[in-house]
Amino acid sequence: MRIIVADDEPLIATTLVEILGIGGFDAEAVSDGVAAIERARTIRPDILLSDVQMPNMNGIEAAKKIRGFLPNCRIVLLSGHVETGELLERARAEGHKFEVLTKPIGPQDLLSALREKT
Repeated sequence: MRIIVADDEPLIATTLVEILGIGGFDAEAVSDGVAAIERARTIRPDILLSDVQMPNMNGIEAAKKIRGFLPNCRIVLLSGHVETGELLERARAEGHKFEVLTKPIGPQDLLSALREKT
């Protein structure tokens, strides 16, 4: 399974890629929503694992755009911010449904959540 990890904090992005690699996933990191879209057009991931709050373009906006050209891409959003609720409600009102995991998340919990539907 190919995964794009989108997170503007390099340490978090790198750590998630390492955890996913150990778990048997083929993962690579990008630093924002715009880069996630560009990379998704090239590698056509099975999963987008994205932070919600990022500069340039947040994870929800990137997820909506990626779903536009990869409708079967599984979207899993990570958030540790209270403001995310409002963004998710707006996305739901527009007909978008995304899985959300709360930061911080332990490695085994992350791997279990991603394997759950694969």
